Amino acid sequence: MNRRSFLSTATILGGTTLLSRQARAATSSQSEGGTPESGESGGGAQGRGEPQGGEPESQRRIRLATAAGMAMQRRDWEQGIFAQAMLEAGDRENVILLTKAAMVQRVPDGRLAVVVSGGPTDPAMGGEAYRRAAEWTGDAQIRGAVEGLLEWIRHKAPRSADGILYHTFEGPEMWSDGLNGAPPFLAAMGFYEEALLQIEGYRKRLWNPEKKLLSHIWDEGRQQLKDKNFWGGGNGWAAAGLARVIRCLPKDRQRDRGRLGAFAQEIIDGCLAHQRPDGLFHDVIDQPETFVETNLAQMLAFAVYEGVTRGWLPRDHRPRADRLRDAARRKMDDFGYVHGVCGAPDFERSGNSTEGQAFAIMMEAACQGRR
Repeated sequence: MNRRSFLSTATILGGTTLLSRQARAATSSQSEGGTPESGESGGGAQGRGEPQGGEPESQRRIRLATAAGMAMQRRDWEQGIFAQAMLEAGDRENVILLTKAAMVQRVPDGRLAVVVSGGPTDPAMGGEAYRRAAEWTGDAQIRGAVEGLLEWIRHKAPRSADGILYHTFEGPEMWSDGLNGAPPFLAAMGFYEEALLQIEGYRKRLWNPEKKLLSHIWDEGRQQLKDKNFWGGGNGWAAAGLARVIRCLPKDRQRDRGRLGAFAQEIIDGCLAHQRPDGLFHDVIDQPETFVETNLAQMLAFAVYEGVTRGWLPRDHRPRADRLRDAARRKMDDFGYVHGVCGAPDFERSGNSTEGQAFAIMMEAACQGRR
């Protein structure tokens, strides 16, 4: 999945440099701090951004981000995280539609949505949502597809000698992204020990206790870090993945919930130590020469709202989530596109992505306490 590798010496791409003159003018006239990159049509965007009736602001943003995300081309992990976003938002219809679309690109080994595959565990990002689609519909074909995906993750996907799943087909590597791949799916399916095994394996290899951040890539063959950088997106994936695992654990696993909650809080606080005055972060968290990035703020906001709601984060963290959300909201345009995230297709520069759309939705849904 080298399409998602990034350059630690990436060119700085400030968000405002991407704006046309017309979009800048639209931004300056809008409420809530403005929304960048509104497009050549100006701030109105043909009314798409206007509330419908008494529609709450969070719901308006979910509606717009959903429409934009559904319009995007998606790879396996993108299909999965967007399906999860629909689950978070309570949108059953789109969960089912995305699940059935994932099945169209099913391959014999059990992976789903493999148009262009990212890596061995990427299809699992949608596993929880796909499972819920099977439950809601009672569709035997969907159920079979979920069982096939689970068989892939549990028994077929490449892994290390101690059972930790690799994040690439090209080499024996573990990436911080992987904490939002197999572990939430395994936990949602009731395989708690296997989910915890994966988390501990990634933590052992990638965690920097001094910085309280995760490095990006571990090379299992060489038994060393391949990328020591603290990529914001990777730490965000990890915080969100841990939040999802925690809520799947049954009440009789309080010790595990406490341990994972403490780990998630360390990641969140480690990231927040590098938050910029505008509420956002740099692509590599502690490297200000890298571009300013939006999605980490959304990912952390989702995790913090989840943690406060479910009691594994102190209540004084909620204002921090509010600040993260406010900063990210300023990056959504009138069409619902979130700008300044690690941009598809290579994720090496500021741009747009399906995962950016997904976490805008997940952030708003978590703020409302929908799940």
